[in-house]
Amino acid sequence: MSSPDGGGLLHPREEERPRETASVLSHAMAILDGFGPVGSASLAELHARTGMPKPTLHRQLSQMVGLGLVERSEGHGYRLGLKLFELGQLVPEERRFRESLGPVLKALHAETGLIVHLAVLAGADVVYVQKLEPDRGPQVASRVGGRMPSHCTAVGKALLAHAPADVTRAVVSRGLPRHARGTIVAPNMLLRQLDDIRRRGYARDLEESAAGIACLAAPVVGQEGRPVAAISVTGWTHGLHPERTLHALRAAASSAQRRLDRARPERRMVAR
Repeated sequence: MSSPDGGGLLHPREEERPRETASVLSHAMAILDGFGPVGSASLAELHARTGMPKPTLHRQLSQMVGLGLVERSEGHGYRLGLKLFELGQLVPEERRFRESLGPVLKALHAETGLIVHLAVLAGADVVYVQKLEPDRGPQVASRVGGRMPSHCTAVGKALLAHAPADVTRAVVSRGLPRHARGTIVAPNMLLRQLDDIRRRGYARDLEESAAGIACLAAPVVGQEGRPVAAISVTGWTHGLHPERTLHALRAAASSAQRRLDRARPERRMVAR
């Protein structure tokens, strides 16, 4: 098919290809999200979670198995494939955080005996990059690579307090669902708390993400003057004493900032 001026026109099928590709990718992402925190699911569970017709779901899963993104497990189940793990390890910023800040997190963990998290802001959520747990302590739902809403976590609020205004608006407009009895669900109350966090330099989570759990978090400031990550300590509400842990937490955040500043020029030199 050609235009009146002699120029070629795309075949209708060629025009549809970008849309088809986007549909395939969105289906693949929906399936990956459908595995949830366990990382495995049956065909029936994925069908219920994604809402896809079973023939479409089965066809998509077969392609993902061939690419190594998904693996077949016992029976009729599936699990996330090693290819995803391999790709995840190549994400440069998160890998740099783990490598540069690992000693800081271990020192904080040893000093406080509490759960230690390192997290980054991803849209309206936080993604956990690292997690260190004591032998004894509360079981919390966080996991490396997992997400939590920023409005109900100490790491999330520590980052949200310094985030651009459009990020804060996106969090508020999405809604502030309740996760525990202490969750802040009123936008004005959240905004006031973010102002307080900016003034005092750290964030608190007092049973806002889970019953009986408390957290303290401090931002790790990057070269541009904005926080690039946050470090937190987590424990039982009755066993977390701010006066004993705040000094260690703030020292860890400052040490993390210095380590990132030192690591950044080295990375540029290697890249050249």
